[in-house]
Amino acid sequence: MEKNKLKKLITKIFVKHKLSKKHAIICAEALVNAELVGAPSHGLSRLKMYCDRINKKVINPRPKIKIKRISQSITHIDANNSIGFVAADIGIKKAIENAKKTGIGLVGIKNSGHYGLSGYYAEQAVKKKLISFVFTNAPPAIAPHGALKSLFGTNPICFGTPTNSKIPFILDTSVSMINRGKIRVAAKTGEKIPANVALDKFGEPTTDAKKALAGVQLPIGSFRGSGLAWMVDILSGVFTGGNHGGKVKDPFDDFSGPQNIGHLFIVMKSNIFVNNFSKRIKDNIRRIKKLPKLKGVKEILYPGQSKFNRFKNNFKKEIKINETIKRDLQLLENLTNRK
Repeated sequence: MEKNKLKKLITKIFVKHKLSKKHAIICAEALVNAELVGAPSHGLSRLKMYCDRINKKVINPRPKIKIKRISQSITHIDANNSIGFVAADIGIKKAIENAKKTGIGLVGIKNSGHYGLSGYYAEQAVKKKLISFVFTNAPPAIAPHGALKSLFGTNPICFGTPTNSKIPFILDTSVSMINRGKIRVAAKTGEKIPANVALDKFGEPTTDAKKALAGVQLPIGSFRGSGLAWMVDILSGVFTGGNHGGKVKDPFDDFSGPQNIGHLFIVMKSNIFVNNFSKRIKDNIRRIKKLPKLKGVKEILYPGQSKFNRFKNNFKKEIKINETIKRDLQLLENLTNRK
């Protein structure tokens, strides 16, 4: 489907689910962007889930978001159980605004929901020539090191910086061996997941996506990944006032109440300490790219390059939608067309 046509359809669906036109557009742009950068696990595959949560009254389509100014640099936001895209859009814009005034912007958000790709927000700051860190916690998926029961989310860690080129440096990685959204897509389509990324509920390795969802995901780097997941849970949950310690509800399966996810945005001017940051980052990247390459490696890529190339390649193409997602989209479109 052509991307602008898809944006209009998603906007129409969200408006039908009582979001304002402005908020619906914010959501549609984030979902389509996920498809364009090659992350369908955070795109259309989640649209029905958001609508279901609105229908079950665990996402507030008309939130009264409270923005508390703590200092010129620091802002605390109570998102009033809004859809995550809207809360995060306000949060990153406020962090950018604060950073431009004082050199650094720190924004904590509570009572939010799933906001899609962390890199989507980091890149907004980078486009303003700012450095950014983005953290969010998530529903239980990873067992703390030594435990059999999952408690931490896949808790992505995201960092972005200008590079003095049109391609930003965006490191957006979960602390699990595989993105949970990819497991959900595989479970929906009947595909296998890679080996050594998840255990079933009995603690045995599995490539069955449904068994992985019922079990635990493995963290990157063993206890190190578990520690990073814990760090993100503290920063985005404990620190902001959001849920933490395994209390974030699964958006697909648990409709007993709002998720109360926490987000943390840290945005900084790149020239706080040095006036020639642009020259220094360019030199840093050039040095690494000039290193001897392994056999078969054409170019040493920095984080964000592959995503930029996918976006560029996909931008002029129609967005491919698999049959399962097509059915969901058709169902939502039919409901939207009803009076």
